[in-house]
Order: sequence, then structure tokens, then C-alpha cells
Amino acid sequence: MRLRQAAIVSVVVAAVLGTAACSGGSPESTDSAGGGVTELTFWSWVPGVDKAVDLWNSENPDIQVNLEATPAGSSGTYAKIYAALKSGNGAPDLSQVEYQELPGFILENGLVDLGPLGMDDVKDTFSDWQISQSTFNDTIYAVPQASGPMGLYYRADIFDSLGIATPTTWDEYAAAAQTIHDANPSQYINTFPPQNSAWFAALAWQAGANWFGLDGDTWTVDIDSAETLKVAEYWDGLREAGLIATIPDFANEWYSELQNGNIVAWPSAQWGGEIIAGNAPDTAGNWRVAPMPQWDATGDFASANWGGSTTAVLNGTPNAEAAAEFAIWLNSDPESINLLVEGGYGWPAAKDALASTALNQPDDFLGGQNANQEVFAESDAAVDVDWGWIPTTAATYTVLNDGFSAAIAGNGTFVDAVKAAQSATIKALEDKGLKARAGQ
Repeated sequence: MRLRQAAIVSVVVAAVLGTAACSGGSPESTDSAGGGVTELTFWSWVPGVDKAVDLWNSENPDIQVNLEATPAGSSGTYAKIYAALKSGNGAPDLSQVEYQELPGFILENGLVDLGPLGMDDVKDTFSDWQISQSTFNDTIYAVPQASGPMGLYYRADIFDSLGIATPTTWDEYAAAAQTIHDANPSQYINTFPPQNSAWFAALAWQAGANWFGLDGDTWTVDIDSAETLKVAEYWDGLREAGLIATIPDFANEWYSELQNGNIVAWPSAQWGGEIIAGNAPDTAGNWRVAPMPQWDATGDFASANWGGSTTAVLNGTPNAEAAAEFAIWLNSDPESINLLVEGGYGWPAAKDALASTALNQPDDFLGGQNANQEVFAESDAAVDVDWGWIPTTAATYTVLNDGFSAAIAGNGTFVDAVKAAQSATIKALEDKGLKARAGQ
């Protein structure tokens, strides 16, 4: 685990020590010793997880998993878990938890230490950086499942018809945006989604930003860094020039624009291909994936991560041992991973997944391109693993979403939104009883 990650979350761990002492910390397993069937409740939104659960249940009659589908990455799901943990009633045994949400759950003493329940023995089978995202103060609080290394999805047929070379820099991307919109005013290279600050955070990450740090026992917040402001200014410029759409992603209008060719490219995570294929099937064969455009054409290749999540065992479960056994199997067994891959869940955390699963093959939707081998393996290796999260990331995203929406409505700019998020994030941390200040 990186020293920075350990240092950042040591403050979170220290903050929950008193709560852990009162609650008894991680529960001892009370899995059915009498030979009965242990039943686990699992909350998840991952595509294909139902088939993986069915496989587990068929092979493990003594431990049966009851899957309850939840909205993907939903704040409502997390709110329900927090309420159940606080009341001591209604929480599942284990749940899908995104990487950026883990520090918040640790602050509330909501997760079980999985090290002694098997993760200490198998942690080396998972991607180092995804393990680091799941490990805090040398304690493994979740089984890493998948991440979202980024690439540029683009309509090769449209690019070719306009004589546009695949952009290798963000300057070339802006020039392509101009060519596309000039040729057809209904077409845009992309949309800037006003309610998806996680996507914007990934772009800032790729530009070299690092929003959160620690100085002693004080959180440092550097959202309005030069790197992030550069990204905001760039997209402000494309917006003000009318070269990008500003409709929400993952909404009906956006899906329609993908279908009719009016959205021509999408900087997205590896899992984005399944989104396009599932919602614009008639465009099969026209899409390709390229590496992310670079800010510095002469520097080291830089990528970033968008999305990704873990399987976490929730504090209070009487079945911690069985839950951990299932969570580890779900994310390391090749047959389980294949079922998840076929569902389009993201870039697996298991180190050998590219070689041993269905990931490593040509994709007919991408015209036969093996994008995982050609693009996303390199992208995953180029993610800056020093990026960390804070317990109040959701509050930061809310402020950014509000600011981006206001700018699109004609009130302010994306830069203003970034600056507002800087001060609001410091306040959100302080409201949690944590020390915080602006970074350098």
C-alpha cells in the first residue's frame, strides 16, 4: 500500500476508534456451526452478478446468497446502508461499495476487517493499486472487484469520412470537435454531463491533479489546483464555442444521440463499451477505442480511472466469515469473473483476468478490435495510484454538479464550479469533525 494512502486514512481510522470500542469493532463470525444453511443478503448493481450468485449457490449448498438488486452507485443505496448500520437493523451482510465511498463507511465504523477472514492470504492476487484503494492503515476493508481505466471511444466511420486522425492530444481533440460540428451542426464530439462530477474528476486525475492529501492530522484540499482549473477552462472553452453538447449522460436523450450519430466520441472507462453496445446496437462495427488524449505530447503517457467498486462485508453481520468467503470467490474465481465480464462490469481487480477470461478477445462491436489488450491494459498501468478519497466525496460531487448545471444554464462557468467545490469540501470535512485546510 502506498504511504500516502495509509497516511490519509489513518486519520479516518483514528476517528472511529471510539465508536469501534463501543460496538466491539469487527464482529466475530457466528456462521451456522450446527450444520444448517447460512443465508447471506447481498446488495449489488453489477451486471452479471446474478449469474455469478447462481453459480455460487449451486456449488455451495451450505452458504446461500440472496441477491437484492440496487441502483448503480446510488446515494439512496448508501443512505439506506448508513441508516441500517446506525439502527442496527436491516443492513445486508455484504454490499457493493465504490472506492470513493469506502472512507465514509470506515469513518462510521461500518466495515469488517477482511484480513484475518482470508484477504491477507490472497491480496497479492489482486491489482496492487486496487488493493491500495481497499486498504487503510494496513487493514483490508473490502475485496476489490473492478475499476475503470479510461480510453477514447469514437465513431471511426465518422472520423474517417471527415478525414480526422484519432486525437492524441487534447488540442487535437478540440480541433476534431470543430471539424465535426462545422460539417454537421447536429453533431458534437461529446457531451459535458452536468450531473456527472465523477467523470470530471477522472479527467482532472488524468491531468495530474490530486485533490486530497494530509498534513499531520489535517486534511488538505486541492480541488482548485492548476491542473484541475486547466481541465475546467478547456471544457468551458469548448462549451462557449458551442462545440460540445451539454445533455446528461446515461439519459434517454444521450442514448438517442449515440444511436443517431450525433455524439461522435466519448472519453470513458473500459466499461463504457458495454453501455454503448447495449444502447446503440445498430452502430455495431463503427466504434473503436484509442488511448486517452494527452495534455503533454512529449511526456509520459497518463491515464486515469473512472468508477470501480468493491465487495464489502458490513459490520454487524453474524456471518462475516461466510460473507468474506463469498466476496473473495466472487472476485477471484475465473468462472465468476467471466460471468461478470460478460455482463460488462468493468476492469477486473484480479491480476490474471486479462489472460484467463473472456476479456482478451476481439470485440465485434468494435470492428474486431481487442481494445482490452490494445488500449486498456496500458491505460490501467498508467493510472496515478497516489489519488485517494475523503469521507465526504459525495458532498464534493454535489457542489460540482450544481455548479456545472448553473454554468450550462448561463450562470457562471465550470471554473467557478471548481472554486466553489474547493471551499465547500473543506467545510464538509469540518462538519464531520475533521480538520481541513486548502492545499498548496
